[in-house]
Amino acid sequence: MSLSALSSTLMMIWAGLSATELVGALLGLLYVVLVIFEHRACWVAALLSTALYLYVFYMAGLFLQAALQGYYIGVALYGWSAWRKDADGVVLPVSRASWQLQTGAGVSIVLISLLTAAWLARETGSPQPFMDSLTTWASVFATWLVARKKLENWLWWFVIDALIMVLCFRARLYPSMVLYACYLALVLVGWRAWRREWLATMPTAVT
Repeated sequence: MSLSALSSTLMMIWAGLSATELVGALLGLLYVVLVIFEHRACWVAALLSTALYLYVFYMAGLFLQAALQGYYIGVALYGWSAWRKDADGVVLPVSRASWQLQTGAGVSIVLISLLTAAWLARETGSPQPFMDSLTTWASVFATWLVARKKLENWLWWFVIDALIMVLCFRARLYPSMVLYACYLALVLVGWRAWRREWLATMPTAVT
């Protein structure tokens, strides 16, 4: 890339920068880092980040992504509760999600996405109705996997984050695009960290 092209790209990113999006992006990044280390405070970062992104995505016309933030707020509250120590001081362990559960979820996600994409295209004029729908419903399932400490959540997030990067680029949400690029790297770190813990405990059942 030439110096002039790089300069133009940086100016474009700076022009699209908003304080709300930047703070939301940084909190989102903090959330993922804390999830990797299974720190309960991740859900506080998630709650604050999603509240900001609800506004960002709504203003960008990504209506299902905006609605998804409301769901994230609920999951953040649930995760905060689920990740607390029980009466014996034991925390929720990392476990595996069955392939039957994931296959059923995948099929359901595609079917629901087709329906909501058609509604978005007809009623809202969303610029990316199917991608918006697909990443929204996949994120609903993947977030539940995180809250239940299922190892496979990292595989789901790798695909979802890559698709959302495309959405953010097309919507000119450049700081968020960079954030999701960072997520892709953190997903690999998270997978390895959680897999090591799972191998150490070797749960005998998946649900």
